[in-house]
Amino acid sequence: MRRCVAVLFIIILATESSLQRRSKGRGRGSKWWNIVHAGQPTNLVVGNHYSNSIRTNDYPTINVPLRRKQRRLLHTNPGSLLAIAKGMKLAIAECKQQFRDRRWNCPTTDHMLGKSVFGKIVQRGCRETAFVYALTSAGVAHSVARACSEGIIETCTCDYRNRGPSGTDWDWGGCSDNMEFGYNFARMFVDAAERGRDPRFIMNLHNNEAGRVHVSTDMRRECKCHGMSGSCTVKTCWIRLPTFRDIGNNLKDRFDGASRVLVNNQGNYKRKYRFHLKPYNPNHKTPSVKDLVYIETSPDFCVPNLKLGVIGTKNRQCNDTSIGVDGCDLMCCGRGYKTDVREEFERCNCTFHWCCEVKCKICKVKKTLHICL
Repeated sequence: MRRCVAVLFIIILATESSLQRRSKGRGRGSKWWNIVHAGQPTNLVVGNHYSNSIRTNDYPTINVPLRRKQRRLLHTNPGSLLAIAKGMKLAIAECKQQFRDRRWNCPTTDHMLGKSVFGKIVQRGCRETAFVYALTSAGVAHSVARACSEGIIETCTCDYRNRGPSGTDWDWGGCSDNMEFGYNFARMFVDAAERGRDPRFIMNLHNNEAGRVHVSTDMRRECKCHGMSGSCTVKTCWIRLPTFRDIGNNLKDRFDGASRVLVNNQGNYKRKYRFHLKPYNPNHKTPSVKDLVYIETSPDFCVPNLKLGVIGTKNRQCNDTSIGVDGCDLMCCGRGYKTDVREEFERCNCTFHWCCEVKCKICKVKKTLHICL
């Protein structure tokens, strides 16, 4: 009897340990995001099977866990680490811009404490996590493609392929952004961090791909005129990336219409990208490659939740005249708000003096702020 109880106790402990490991690993694919804190990184990648990390001159204590494939990509593509760090900075700035007036305003955490850049929310498979994964993947693809045309990455250059015929009043020329290299590099680097066969793994892969597709399908032609006295005698054109603001706007629209999904058991798990997502609500359409998907509902973000790293909306500014998400009714979650009138000093009445100076006066202004209770 005692032996059976002991065996049962061991099984329970093993099960709890397995569940804890599974829970802690839900956001593991985001560990590489801390590359953003490397300042001006070198391409020195150090570490072994048990301690994969990046060491930089500016922040020698920062450790960024990387998969072996990720480290190999950085070794074989000098300059790519700098491009990834730049892409992450773009993604963080754009995330904050897109959600500046929302209850969840894309807060970031202190990397020196070993936390994920976007905090604990990425441990939950909600639509905010879907947006973050798509945006960071898009940031890498965008930055690497641009770095190729700028000569930052040694193994790629401008894209001179797939231009097609010239127009009636213009010819191909210039240096096109290398989206093919950026897309392939981002897919190999970003997706290499994902391991597993559970729904969260598939959700991450889908959203990673959605971010890259939004970059690659929105490329545009850009032209420049050449000629005497500003005339357009000759016009040369090349292919350019969309602005990252356009990508952020498009992904934000997909966030608002994100689909909650289930993973079809008939999917093929033997191949990494062969899976089938079906809507949680059978009346909804099957998500496309550009749609964002999630598997768990979002918290309301109204009150602090230490488990999810939610700080709540207390002391957030709101707009008392808006009926949208930035309005005081929604932002403050019905708790009400207080109004403060503050005096601040600003530059005003600026004039340009030849040449070349701008002189301004300092004015005292009153600002009315509405603060959530």
